Amino acid sequence: MKYIGTKTIETERLILRRINEFDYRKAYTNWCSSYEVSKYVIWEKHDNELVTKELFDSWIKEYDDNTTYRWIMELKENHEVIGTIDVSKRFIKFSTCTLGYCMSEKYWNKGLMTEAVKRVIKYLFEECDAEVITADYLENNPASGKVMAKSGMKYDGTLRKRVLDKNGIRNDLIGYSILRNEYFDKE
Repeated sequence: MKYIGTKTIETERLILRRINEFDYRKAYTNWCSSYEVSKYVIWEKHDNELVTKELFDSWIKEYDDNTTYRWIMELKENHEVIGTIDVSKRFIKFSTCTLGYCMSEKYWNKGLMTEAVKRVIKYLFEECDAEVITADYLENNPASGKVMAKSGMKYDGTLRKRVLDKNGIRNDLIGYSILRNEYFDKE
């Protein structure tokens, strides 16, 4: 895999770019402080802007290594920041990119996340030479699975009752992936 890091990429409606030092305020307001968003992810909702600022500051420092792939999603029409999409470094040395994403509930069900995920998949395969792109979701968030399927990923399997949700209820962890050859065979 080529380690070229986070470059600005665009879709029809979005600019996907590096996080900057000013993004934390809107991120806090738009999704980091939201229970609706945080109930589907592993992190807790942020109690104040400082929590978001400290997180974003640490993420900004990570850009120096060229193995960090993390974008903030910005609407082209009004430059509102609405979410993030990133790649876990866990298996990146094997050219396997695991995607994670979240977005303000104000923008759910508009196709924006699918648009962003498709574009990131394109970037990772065509410019970074990734071999496998994966993602997973808790069973209580089927909308995330729909994003994966609409982005060309295939169902891999279910890890039964693997994760506790925010209410302490065990959830299946459902995995999807797309392989390099599957991506290029579609074109």
